[in-house]
Amino acid sequence: MKAGLLFNDYHKYRALEMLPGLISWTTLIGAVVLTFTTPLTIVYVILAYDFYWMVKVTYVSSFLILSFVKYKRTMRVDWAQRCQELPAYRHIYHIVFIPNASESLQVVESTFQALAQSDYAKDRVIIVFAAEQRFPVSVSNGQTMQQRYGQEYAAFVVTEHPDGLAGELAAKGANLAWAGKQLKTLIDQRQIPYADIIVTVLDVDSCVEKQYLYYLTHTYLSHPDRLHSSYQPIPMFSNNIWDSPAIMRVAATGTTFWSMSEQVRPERLLTFSSHSMPWQALIDVGFWQKDVVSDDSRIFVQCLLHYDGHYQVTPLHMPIYMDTVMSDNLWKSLKNLFKQQQRWGWGSENIPFLIWHFWGNKTIPLRQRWRHVLNQLEGHWSWATASIIIFFLGYVPLHLVTVEQATAPVATIAPQLLQIMLTIANVGLILSVILGTLILPRRPAHYPATRYIFMVIQWLLLPFSTILFGSLPALNAQTRLMFGKYLGFYVTEKSRRRHP
Repeated sequence: MKAGLLFNDYHKYRALEMLPGLISWTTLIGAVVLTFTTPLTIVYVILAYDFYWMVKVTYVSSFLILSFVKYKRTMRVDWAQRCQELPAYRHIYHIVFIPNASESLQVVESTFQALAQSDYAKDRVIIVFAAEQRFPVSVSNGQTMQQRYGQEYAAFVVTEHPDGLAGELAAKGANLAWAGKQLKTLIDQRQIPYADIIVTVLDVDSCVEKQYLYYLTHTYLSHPDRLHSSYQPIPMFSNNIWDSPAIMRVAATGTTFWSMSEQVRPERLLTFSSHSMPWQALIDVGFWQKDVVSDDSRIFVQCLLHYDGHYQVTPLHMPIYMDTVMSDNLWKSLKNLFKQQQRWGWGSENIPFLIWHFWGNKTIPLRQRWRHVLNQLEGHWSWATASIIIFFLGYVPLHLVTVEQATAPVATIAPQLLQIMLTIANVGLILSVILGTLILPRRPAHYPATRYIFMVIQWLLLPFSTILFGSLPALNAQTRLMFGKYLGFYVTEKSRRRHP
């Protein structure tokens, strides 16, 4: 974005990039300063903030329960049968992009095994294995998968994204853009109507449900404006959840719950991780942007801007199963988890991009522009600051008030009020324990039933997880963006334990 800006525009855009970090740091520094200068004032602020957070947790928890109910109902439906009621489904093609960098063949093959078990007709599915030329293992993985599974599909294409192309960041988006342009030639040769093609991007560790393509097809064909919507499933990090360390499980399940709660508020949704969209929309925006880290959310923003706000995300109440972060030792796993969360937190780069383009596009209703910007600002601000304020600053001011101030009514009742609000807010923790257990995959035979106990106890790590692998990486990402220390794309290591 910035490379093509004029000098004055560049500095204006840089000011917008500073906005998320400035808001978060102003909040945290302001809270600390007020704590030590006017502790009674900050007591009022903390009470108001904790009340806001209590209401928000209760509010979000209700959406999480509703989303869970929708998920269970969706999983009970025979979507193949439902599609039979829509004759047009026989014309639908699915293009499945699977970008691969340095992930192991073991991880890659699980994705293809899940696709092979899909009920959808394989002669209506085109696989695109988007390999990175700079990783020989990536190209090798693609060739191996092509040999094993290629004959089953309408086409199986292995693309090799060259390294170091001008104007590109070494990132997934650049790889996908290269692969998409290669595939367009094939689509045009076969004269497949663009409106009959649905694109799905799967992270290389993503395993689809057997009915996913049928469910997606039905949702697409039933949509009143199918060509102006992306389709977002539930990211469920459970492929290796029984093997991964406890804090990885908590962080991963927390991401699943956040996504589920957003699904019943589609006006807040951006595409995240594995998702689907119309091929026509992809063509119209010129494929994925090649110089950003947050390609999965940016592609939605590209469509939103291209269609002058006439684009949305439709929730799919069906999971796509992925891996939790897991390396060969705990310390390495912790570092990789932090880097993964930092990369997700880098999604704050969409805020200046939205503001910049909204400012020049008066066709999009002002209310819609404000809603998107404020949703993103509030989300990234809460992500970076909430757990730090609640767990570190909640009680400190009460210990710093003077003797005179301590007799003030608010200082007298504040500890009780804080305790009541935090107790009510713990409904989120209780809900996490219950739903986290309900969405677990079948327990592997090599683990005893007593391992369920650890799956419950693990939630005691939630405060540490939300700070160390929530607020801190998000704040780090915003700070880097604020100072122009741009983040490169980090490929999260995926691994599986081998069991006898």
